Amino acid sequence: MVDHQGSLTHSTIKKLRKNPLGVLSFAVIICAAFITIFAYCIATDKTKNANRQDLTIAYAPVGYTQKTIEIPLSNYRPGYSLEDLFFGKEIDTEHIGILHYTIHNEALTYTPNIGDGVAGENVTVPLSLWTKHHISKSEIEKKFIFDKTYLLGTDSYGRDFFSRLVIGTRISFLIGFIAVFISLVVGIGLGAIAGYYRGRIDNFIMWVINVVWSIPTLLLVIAITLAIGKGFWQIFIAVGLTMWVEVARVVRGQFLSYREKEFVEAARALGFSDYRIIFKQILPNVMAPVIVISAANFASAILVESGLSFLGIGAQPPTPSWGNIIKEHYSHIILGKQHLAILPGLAIMLLVLGFNIFGNVLRDVMDIKN
Repeated sequence: MVDHQGSLTHSTIKKLRKNPLGVLSFAVIICAAFITIFAYCIATDKTKNANRQDLTIAYAPVGYTQKTIEIPLSNYRPGYSLEDLFFGKEIDTEHIGILHYTIHNEALTYTPNIGDGVAGENVTVPLSLWTKHHISKSEIEKKFIFDKTYLLGTDSYGRDFFSRLVIGTRISFLIGFIAVFISLVVGIGLGAIAGYYRGRIDNFIMWVINVVWSIPTLLLVIAITLAIGKGFWQIFIAVGLTMWVEVARVVRGQFLSYREKEFVEAARALGFSDYRIIFKQILPNVMAPVIVISAANFASAILVESGLSFLGIGAQPPTPSWGNIIKEHYSHIILGKQHLAILPGLAIMLLVLGFNIFGNVLRDVMDIKN
């Protein structure tokens, strides 16, 4: 049976390569995975959650450029550590939009931009704000005064919208990954036990499945979220605990069929334990439909999380999520700055479509009749 599984995998990969839609959808998934891992390397605002705010440039247009002066704070730390590049850096400098500046003796005088190019009163700050952090005077103009470009403009709080959108990919992709993982652990475990042992155990597990199946998914997720609290990890667990039912039903049906096969009878005759028969003999042969379901569940988890974040139950601000980004800016679809709501919506649609198409393609190429 192992050789059969190996040949099926080889055949599936071969067929998948010949399917343009399958390759394209897989490329979208891989691209999303890459952005998820290296989100802070790609983002132009590398602070944690891309939460650097400047209300003077709120709703700045796409491609907006602002001359900026960067002033170190007391917790200033030069450069980026490996942890910063994967999880974001705590804000340790202040960014101030300016129109022009002068450096004279031991002080720097700048004219702040208080919005729409309007000049504020001149502000003078000592150069010691930089030099006490071992930054030389020559480095101030080279590294701490620069033109900052906002590729997709800014949001209602003056945050870099491009960075928020990129980091929001991490929430949507991880919710799918972790929710599917939880659903596989619970669904495969319960489905395998029910299908293999049958009898009262099967009846009880099927009763639980039918009860959970009868509750609307979104309503169940909201109930679990309210029970365990709002937050980053809570929403992952809540979504995962609602998606195991379909996996369990399919695995149970497959086990009911395979438990009567000759190779299972032979394994029992050889004295193999139930654990070995379930996980070593039968389970590898039922993974094909489970993989297809997982792709569909991945898309469903992304939609559920986006919906919950839009309702204010999912990922909580300032953590960027495509759902709460839409919530913050959906009114701008008719009031202007439509890209603030349309772009995260398109991102959700593209990723969900990628997983749905990939799941359908997998269903076709893993069908041994084709």
